[in-house]
Amino acid sequence: MRLLQHQSIQLLSQFGLKFLIPRTVNTVEEARSAFNEIAGPTVVKIQTPFGGRAKAGGVKTAVTVDEVTQCAQSLLGMEVNNFTVEQISLEPKVDFEREFYVGVTWDTGARLPVALLGLAGGIDVEASCEQQVSRRHVDPYRGLPPYVGREMAAELGIQGKPAVLLGATLDRLAGAFVALDATTLELNPLVLTADETLIALDAHLEIDDDAAGRQQKRLSSIGQIEPMPAGRPPTPLEEQAARIDSMDHRGVAGRLVEFDGDLGLIIGGGGASLTVFDAVRRYGGRPANYLEVGGNPTEEKVAALTELLLSKPGIRKLAVIMNVVNNTRADVMARGVVKGIRAAGRDPGKTICVFRIPGSWEQEAKDIMAAAGVEALGRDYSLDRCAEISVGRMNDNVA
Repeated sequence: MRLLQHQSIQLLSQFGLKFLIPRTVNTVEEARSAFNEIAGPTVVKIQTPFGGRAKAGGVKTAVTVDEVTQCAQSLLGMEVNNFTVEQISLEPKVDFEREFYVGVTWDTGARLPVALLGLAGGIDVEASCEQQVSRRHVDPYRGLPPYVGREMAAELGIQGKPAVLLGATLDRLAGAFVALDATTLELNPLVLTADETLIALDAHLEIDDDAAGRQQKRLSSIGQIEPMPAGRPPTPLEEQAARIDSMDHRGVAGRLVEFDGDLGLIIGGGGASLTVFDAVRRYGGRPANYLEVGGNPTEEKVAALTELLLSKPGIRKLAVIMNVVNNTRADVMARGVVKGIRAAGRDPGKTICVFRIPGSWEQEAKDIMAAAGVEALGRDYSLDRCAEISVGRMNDNVA
């Protein structure tokens, strides 16, 4: 879940982090009213669930009512990454002595959060070759003690009160990251004012979709949030898949990202989904979707998802390829897929180009597929080979 800036600030303010609280508006008239309340130079920002707003022309400064009117007229309704801007925020322009970048994200190699402190903030901070960054892994149980943050500051030559303030900020940021089930949390820029106060001028927060239930109380207070696994607003197909997934708590069967292809994919198993997707493309296939399934979803969920997938115009065949499963029943998957294909008005034998789910209840799954006119492949066929066969059969070249 990617939050808007003002939503991120609402949540992060609860952890002792300091922000300029933005005035969020939806109309030009509301923008003029907010500008009059600020009564000074004002920064106007589009509210989007991703970064790069300034680079896209979505951040402007106004010093008069006429200028803020022009800003609001140009920003409201603009398109950024297929996202239509419906809200803008206004906040006082701040003078500052120094700016920093601070953030916490996941180090997938170490399987731990990692805190980052940089000597500069602003646009394209990640790509700046001059950027000096200090890093420390975060213990999810202990957090990031303030002295560790001070050590990070010292590595970058920051001393005195600014180092103390940065240590406290990183401590709170790491605590918020864990408490909110975040996947990415950034304050950019974090500025030091003349009176030695640290204030975050922007915030970017992404929360794990799987944590929606645990975070329900917090999230309910900040307005509507749209899951955006593809980094853009969800398509109708993706929204319907998410609804199917939510109809039963058992298993994951609905995280769908839509692509412009003709081969439907139901894939999964410990990273196998990415392997299969990439292999299909490498062999010249055109995936219609990315969809990871696992955790033993119900037959009904699998059937509903299969039927939905086949409703996408242009899908000619379906490949069902998973790694060796132990917490997912292969026979349940098989029954669900066959049921969904028939509900879509298709013949399983002519629709499935590859079915490969070895593991729990494997023989039962093979029997179900055989009755439907499909030869199920076993673990003697690698994921890569199954992807190759799928593409070949899409071209009527049965391997």
